[in-house]
Amino acid sequence: MIIQINKPNSENAKKLALFNLGFRPFFLGASIFAIVSMAAWMLVYFSYISVSVENISISQWHAHEMLYGYGMAVVAGFLLTAVKNWTGIPTVFGKPLMALFALWCAARLLFLFGAALIPWAASADLLFGLMLIVAIAMPIVKAKQWKQLAVVSKVILLWVGNIVFYLGCFGVLTSGMQYAINGAVLLFISLILMIGQRVIPFFIERGTETRVQLKQYKWLDISILVFFVALFINAIFIQIPYLTALFAWTLFALNGYRLFNWHAAGIWRVPLLWSLYLSAWFINVGFFFYGLQALYSSLSILTLHIFTIGGIGLMALSMMSRVALGHTGRDVRKPSRWIGIAFAGLVVSVLFRAIVPMFASQFYMSWMLVAAILWILSFAVFVVIYTPILLKPRTDGVFG
Repeated sequence: MIIQINKPNSENAKKLALFNLGFRPFFLGASIFAIVSMAAWMLVYFSYISVSVENISISQWHAHEMLYGYGMAVVAGFLLTAVKNWTGIPTVFGKPLMALFALWCAARLLFLFGAALIPWAASADLLFGLMLIVAIAMPIVKAKQWKQLAVVSKVILLWVGNIVFYLGCFGVLTSGMQYAINGAVLLFISLILMIGQRVIPFFIERGTETRVQLKQYKWLDISILVFFVALFINAIFIQIPYLTALFAWTLFALNGYRLFNWHAAGIWRVPLLWSLYLSAWFINVGFFFYGLQALYSSLSILTLHIFTIGGIGLMALSMMSRVALGHTGRDVRKPSRWIGIAFAGLVVSVLFRAIVPMFASQFYMSWMLVAAILWILSFAVFVVIYTPILLKPRTDGVFG
């Protein structure tokens, strides 16, 4: 499969900029889908509408779309943009990017209709994943930046996970859906740990009013990587509960120490910094509860949402907000005041979805509804603020 990359010209820069660079359509699509998918899930969960599914549960239907739908759109937008920066080689834009985005949209729409259209949804979804892998791998290979293939490998594993999910849907692989969902959560966390280790301290050092020099330890980064790989292998394939707890709690201690070293007092005055930092801490708290859930399975659904709303959701919203400003020629130090409210909404959302139910489970459905409403409102704020930014050309006239 060959994805043609054409050189931009000045005439293109004057047109609608939505397909000038990967972050534009995929961040906009991800944020709109975050609203639509959550609203649809609430309507299904509270029995206002029904979705016909076979071989999978309604909760697995929801989980797939949040991970392999919303989550993959954020990953696509971020990596298509980051790879261009890393390699200096353009990634897909124009019609090839439009085709890639259209496949993602088609898969989301088809999957919303349930079992009847799953074969078509699977075809569009898996083709999208394959084209995305090619689109981000080609510039890396051309630039011979072999270390960056570690990122590509995680996208490949997510694509394989999606195959496993659909094999479960078709009854080919027993429990394929559960393997795919659990694996995807950990793979998204691994991507955040990898990219976060590169960018979060960098942003903090340059984003606070008083410049700071954060402590970084190579041994700590390697240790976190080793224990995370051990956790992934054991939790997904071997499934020895006490080993899962041991690895998860070790990660909680190691990553907690790293986050302690990344702290600077000035971040709490900068929404685009404290949101990143808090999301990293939600992931770390998720490791603690992941160890607990290995011993007490009743905590599994709450742990899942600490990871997904507090970790993946808040990190994605924060990174989308920052990248969209920086890559449209705007000042990342001057985001809309409303975006901080959106970040706060997600923080409160994860508290109602994952923490409050631990102490007042008798109102579980009410807490779940409050969390969903806050999620929807947070992404609605992003859509209102960033749609014009994502549609218009860069302020400096540069193509992208």
